Amino acid sequence: MSTKVQAKKQLITKRTRAKPLTKVSFENGFHFYTNIGNYTGVTATNLNEFATKLQTIPKESIAFHFQRKDFQEWIKCTINDVALAERISRVNGEQSAEDLRKEILKTVETSTSCTL
Repeated sequence: MSTKVQAKKQLITKRTRAKPLTKVSFENGFHFYTNIGNYTGVTATNLNEFATKLQTIPKESIAFHFQRKDFQEWIKCTINDVALAERISRVNGEQSAEDLRKEILKTVETSTSCTL
């Protein structure tokens, strides 16, 4: 493969891969709900904010979003972190909402190395 082709491939890869702490617009942020139509008023626009807000949102919101796979979809499709989305998918959803909160938080913090 020529050097020119390799450079072009690397450029395309860099453009399509977001950094874990990339900030997205409010509209593309993660909007926490406790049920359909019941917005908590809390939105995260990057993974650091997501982890911070995950600590204080109502436990009903965690159960609601985890069951629907909303966390994983947002992280995969908006933040562009497929590996983190897959790790969150492997979290045991049969535990209490508080334990679920702790495990998701630990998974996100480990992935992003963010300090809260």
